[in-house]
Amino acid sequence: MKAAFQIPWVRALLALALVFAIGCLCNAHGAFFHWSTHRDMLRQVSVYGILACGMTLVVVSGGIDLAVGSVLGLSAVIFSTATLHHGLPAFLAVALTLGAGAAAGLASGTLVSRLRVQPFIATLALMVFARGLAKALSGGQKISRVIQQPDGSFSYVDLPTVFARLDARVLGGNVAAVSLVFLACVLVSWVVLSRLRYGRYLYATGGNEDAARLSGVPVVRAKLLAYGLCGVFAAVAGICQAAQEEQGDPEAGTGYELTAIAIVVIGGTSLAGGRGGVGLTLIGAITIGYLEKILSINAVPEASRLMLTGAIIVAAVLLQRRKP
Repeated sequence: MKAAFQIPWVRALLALALVFAIGCLCNAHGAFFHWSTHRDMLRQVSVYGILACGMTLVVVSGGIDLAVGSVLGLSAVIFSTATLHHGLPAFLAVALTLGAGAAAGLASGTLVSRLRVQPFIATLALMVFARGLAKALSGGQKISRVIQQPDGSFSYVDLPTVFARLDARVLGGNVAAVSLVFLACVLVSWVVLSRLRYGRYLYATGGNEDAARLSGVPVVRAKLLAYGLCGVFAAVAGICQAAQEEQGDPEAGTGYELTAIAIVVIGGTSLAGGRGGVGLTLIGAITIGYLEKILSINAVPEASRLMLTGAIIVAAVLLQRRKP
């Protein structure tokens, strides 16, 4: 039993089972047993989960990305500006936003892999820069359907179809579209880590960068791939966030990077690099989602939620120190 508990998958599933059991006990007069509660939980955690998919790639490679929340806010502004204010077709707006996210990720990757800047410092700098750029592009205002004309009057634009589609419920109204986007991101991350050569490069780089380099692993390209894809996932999250809020908020995503890291850690991916996977991240996302939902339906104050989440992160990190 002790040996089984040391396996990351077992620990992650036990944590999820424990949280689910707490939900069954503290069910808020049966609210926890309604499908709408689980559907809404998946919808609410999906944006964080999308960020966590990219974060998993970076953490496996031995890095960290503190800029994902700011890149999300920047992406939300770019997507909303392109669709609401400039009327670009959805596919062009999505392509532009994903390109901006990739550029942001590659900027972090370049600082880390080529210029040898510590990941914490490099991504912290990009976090501040991306947030400032979001505010500069938006003029410090939310990009919404309301447009101010040169004469000071205001006009309203129709909400593009892409917003409604991303915020819709599908499969008979039982699942939110953004939840399917999250699952698609999980699948992409799984393919990269488990089915592509670069996935093995990421694990090797995170396990021992010097040994990986001496073994012929293209460490620089591996890190660029990890940070670049992390930026793309942040852009996807920004698009979904804009669709849910029907606007591009330059302040969107503040603190989201911490939740994404918490999901990765609680899932069982090692912050030391070289171990873990996106399957664990999926379990971590559902665990965090259920925890937040249980606390919400039981009207637990936000301050208590934050303290409890912090304690759980510490516990997860301490458990990781017991290597299988």
